[in-house]
Amino acid sequence: MGFYSSGSLLNLNGYSVRGLIMEAYNLKVYQLDNAGLDWQQDIFYDVAARAEDGSTPTKDEFRKMLQNLLVERFNFKFHREQKLMPVYAMIVEEGGPKLKESANDEAFAAYHGVHGRNQNLSASRMTMESLANEIENRFFVDRPVINRTGLNGTYDLKIEATPEFRYNINPQPEDISVFSAIREQLGLKLAPQKANVEVLFVDHVEKPSEN
Repeated sequence: MGFYSSGSLLNLNGYSVRGLIMEAYNLKVYQLDNAGLDWQQDIFYDVAARAEDGSTPTKDEFRKMLQNLLVERFNFKFHREQKLMPVYAMIVEEGGPKLKESANDEAFAAYHGVHGRNQNLSASRMTMESLANEIENRFFVDRPVINRTGLNGTYDLKIEATPEFRYNINPQPEDISVFSAIREQLGLKLAPQKANVEVLFVDHVEKPSEN
């Protein structure tokens, strides 16, 4: 799958209906229920579109347009429910957080890099909600990460760890587990728990109408 936009133009290449729904509603894998999508798992679509007014939409604005496309062309209908599932609760370690509170005049910034087998993040003015998303997306842990630190400020921080798909499949002596990294580098902890997560359930979807 590939999402490409330039000015008023949008191109999506090689998307299943499931992929289109996830893109349109900005969902993670565990936030979309599979029921009702079996018929289309081997069918892929390209979308080539232009904003009608010639504007330059943001990615979120393009997603709103994609939602309309799903309704109009795929007759897409859905509802949302809370679903209990395993998560990692991001909490503060017993010794307290190792975070530097951001200055009031500091701007938000986040830089992602690679160091050997590791991914790293260096950020300023980052919230704990954003950090939870980064831990989940950058280091590929096997559960959703929920912020339960109780820390409401913004912080400057750095973290480096080995993505879980590398660490678990072919571990190397120099690898750094994200579970160790978050404790040692940030003074936080990923605790296995269960929590309700909002999930999108597909009620109805059809093969698309003709172009």
